[in-house]
Amino acid sequence: MLFLTGLCTLLILSVLCFILSYIVVHGLPGLHLNFFTQLPKPVGESGGGMAHAVVGTLKLLGLTGLIGIPLGLIGGLYLSEYGQKNLIGFMVRYASDLLNALPSIVVGIFAYILIVLPMGHFSALSGGVALAFILIPITIRNTEEVLKLVPASIREAALALGVPEWKMICFVVVPTAGRGIMTGVLLGLARVAGETAPLLFTAFGNMYWNQTILEPVASLPVMIYTYAISPYEEWHQLAWTAALVLLLLILGINFVSRLLLQWQFKK
Repeated sequence: MLFLTGLCTLLILSVLCFILSYIVVHGLPGLHLNFFTQLPKPVGESGGGMAHAVVGTLKLLGLTGLIGIPLGLIGGLYLSEYGQKNLIGFMVRYASDLLNALPSIVVGIFAYILIVLPMGHFSALSGGVALAFILIPITIRNTEEVLKLVPASIREAALALGVPEWKMICFVVVPTAGRGIMTGVLLGLARVAGETAPLLFTAFGNMYWNQTILEPVASLPVMIYTYAISPYEEWHQLAWTAALVLLLLILGINFVSRLLLQWQFKK
């Protein structure tokens, strides 16, 4: 049994290493300063970059976090502390599982009907809302499961000292589970950072700098998709480099967040 599990782990790691190394090998030749400082060049001209898409991706992740993280945390907190055996808790839990299973393109169409059509144009705001629809159920379910792992003895000790229930939840339970909650949020952001289909229906894309959240915005996933299916070799190289930058961005956020968490728990 040990040999079989070790073999399966080795196979999974081999596939992951192959994918990562393939992206690095193909994306590294185009990784230079111009990629982060310049806009794409017209067809036929060499050089250029995707600075607007890098900034646009960060902007979309920021909007997604602002909308999705608070709602997800509150939902997970409710399910864990108050909604374990009532009808509302069951409905929230069922809706979260249903949303988790929805294909991302369906979420994109829903956001298109809900926001893009009434506004009359694509925008970064609609893209952030679409990605938040994906992030919220992930955060809800993760937060609920992590909070359930907090030992009952910790809750009982706080209540025995006369601490009100809401203070016990806010200042004892949530900080105890903070590391797991943050890990779940990061995994959710990493998941939505690579989504392309919802953004095609909402943020759409932009070949220039985005000025406000009410304008279409470029993002790395959409630029990768657009450039990868083009017939131009220069665009293919930019797509590979964009894939590498997106990968490094996700790894970087994860790494910095884990460092901050370790620093917090060592205090």
